Amino acid sequence: MQNNLQKIYDHFAETYDKNRNLFDMTDVISDFAQRLPGKANRLLDLGCGAGEPFPAHFIRQGWQVTGVDFSSRMLEMAHHYQPDMETIFADMTEVEFPDEQFDAVTAIYCLFHIEYQKHEAIFQKIYRWLKPGGHSLFTYATKEYTGADVFNGYKEFMGEQLFYSHTTPDNLYAVLKTIGFTVESARHRQIGGETFLWVTVAKPDGIRAF
Repeated sequence: MQNNLQKIYDHFAETYDKNRNLFDMTDVISDFAQRLPGKANRLLDLGCGAGEPFPAHFIRQGWQVTGVDFSSRMLEMAHHYQPDMETIFADMTEVEFPDEQFDAVTAIYCLFHIEYQKHEAIFQKIYRWLKPGGHSLFTYATKEYTGADVFNGYKEFMGEQLFYSHTTPDNLYAVLKTIGFTVESARHRQIGGETFLWVTVAKPDGIRAF
């Protein structure tokens, strides 16, 4: 499944320039950025693609940005658009970092391509990687996109059949809170004609990684 998805995103890279302005995330970026402490300066972007728009914004603000993606073609685009971003060719379900390395972790339009049963392990890693007081923002699929409360299946996107997976928002929030996150914001947004749930969580200050 992941190998097929990797090939599809390698293919998407060929038409990236034509589609790169379809998704305006200005309001999302602004909302997330204002939640971060002034001393914050390290971002990890999972499923970074071509390094836009989140890495691009934070690099302009002087941040150190690390991007992870399993599409080599997308990372080639990232090297072109964001040469100052450190890139790692890896699957987000397998990549590892030392604890408490990042002030912010983003995962935009990517988690829902992984079986929701694996999401908890990913959230646990994000929690460990965040510094106390750090924040994470991710996009989550819901029935507003798939038509089902819980979904494991395929939907068409840009002429390709992509795998999508999610549980209910309530189940998602319960998992996040059990890990230790505070859910700061959860809002359905329609961007580029698609409706997804955008969730911002925080790791409380003073909490050491487990």
